[in-house]
Amino acid sequence: MENFDYNQWLNLIFRWLHVIAGIMWIGHLWFFNFVNAQVAKTYDADSKKKVIPELMPRALYWFRWGAAYTFITGSLLMAFVYYMGGTLLNTPAPISVGLGQAISFGVLIVGFGVYDMLWKSMAKQETAGAVVSVVLASAAAAGLGRVFSGRAVFIHMGAILGTIMAANVWMRIWPNQRKIIAAIKEGKAPDAAWPALAGLRSKQNTYMSMPLIFFMISNHYPAVYGMAGSDHDMMHDYGWALTAVFLVLGFGIARFCFGKSATDAPKQF
Repeated sequence: MENFDYNQWLNLIFRWLHVIAGIMWIGHLWFFNFVNAQVAKTYDADSKKKVIPELMPRALYWFRWGAAYTFITGSLLMAFVYYMGGTLLNTPAPISVGLGQAISFGVLIVGFGVYDMLWKSMAKQETAGAVVSVVLASAAAAGLGRVFSGRAVFIHMGAILGTIMAANVWMRIWPNQRKIIAAIKEGKAPDAAWPALAGLRSKQNTYMSMPLIFFMISNHYPAVYGMAGSDHDMMHDYGWALTAVFLVLGFGIARFCFGKSATDAPKQF
């Protein structure tokens, strides 16, 4: 036990819990969007009053707490692997580790703020909003590449998406779902703005979940993250381009799944 490495064990435990929580969260997210959204269209008024107050609070419990614990364990992993593990910055480091950590915190907070303002103004222009989002994300990757290592660039792109998604759950989806459930229990019609906002942000979370998974697993593949991050040679930093490519591919996969969920194929026995 002389060589017992506490950091390795803590890293493993938090990664394990992160994956468990992530499966809980994303699994329910996909259930809501690919399964329940289609089933709910078949409900009449009596079915809604009976099923929704029973189903939704239970599903939303695991959904929101899965999001919370995914975010918490992901933050702990970020600290162990990048802040304490020496893999955050380019080599040689252009800035101090402390400043790098401050930038890391800042991009997560600013990322949700920019996203939230963008989609408040472009909620009815989804295609244009998606194009703007890809451009902004690619610009963020290019900027982070001037400071962070390639591995840290991609993990931060995933962390930005994950932070936006978790904030959506707790600040936009869950509060509006509570209002919807309460109204249905009372036999009232929910305000149309509640399901519209909750549904849009849930749909966007589903789209973001696809590239998010790529960014999170990319840190295991040097051939991938080695193409990003270069403080002295931007001409050979392709992190911004890969960010755009995998956002578009991820969005395409989500679009395919949404399309498939609306067909008769999933309900065939």
